[in-house]
Amino acid sequence: MNSDAATLETDNKDLIATPTHTPQLQAFRDIVESRRSVRRFTDTPIPDDVLADCLRLAMLAPNSSNLQPWEFYVIDDAENKKRAIKNCMNQNAAKTSARLIAIVARTDIWHDHAQQVLREYPDQPVPKKVKDYYNKVVTMDFLRGPANVVSAAKWGATQVVRRVKGPIKSPYYTFEDTKNWATNNTSLAAENLMLALRAHGFDSCAMGGFDEPAMKRLLGLGDDQHIIMMIGAGERADNGVYNTQFRFDQTQFVHYV
Repeated sequence: MNSDAATLETDNKDLIATPTHTPQLQAFRDIVESRRSVRRFTDTPIPDDVLADCLRLAMLAPNSSNLQPWEFYVIDDAENKKRAIKNCMNQNAAKTSARLIAIVARTDIWHDHAQQVLREYPDQPVPKKVKDYYNKVVTMDFLRGPANVVSAAKWGATQVVRRVKGPIKSPYYTFEDTKNWATNNTSLAAENLMLALRAHGFDSCAMGGFDEPAMKRLLGLGDDQHIIMMIGAGERADNGVYNTQFRFDQTQFVHYV
């Protein structure tokens, strides 16, 4: 290793947080504490390279088995955005946004993504336990079969294992199970996106008030694509935050057992 590489490695280690070394803690606090649901934005655009970086950071969110069941639809076309704003009930957060983004969870791509993980796995050759996991464990976790016949068999096997061996992760028995899985994972990516926008000096508003069937028609989405939220993003206007921020007492929700 040359001296420049050694210096870079040392510098990078200085940036990695440990229990006794938290170089980014205050910056992270500032991002989280300054993030607000902003409902009015200025005319300042979000540059393409900034949005691309925010989306890249969004997709670094934790997700189950790295199956990444998410999609992001950036609605830039003027006519499409006009229709999307109407589908968002003409909320100010949509009307004034510099970028309007649909956050979509997919329930139909777990198998394709499992195979993509194996194709793109960084350590070659792919270890056998990794192949077995994605080819067997993931398949059995999601597979339901015609008329849910596989789900019924999985349910019975799971009950037996619980009685004989103890705790076992519940497989996904129904379409709703898979939808919840995809939604949960995609929500993590959406939070990353909102924090990334704040770190770049922009703001966002996550909107649940929209006509999903109409928005799906606009975006050409199928039955296995679910819009979990719309995000309006842009530079915060002076009147963009409507209310004083507050949260309930932490002790109401945190229980040590």
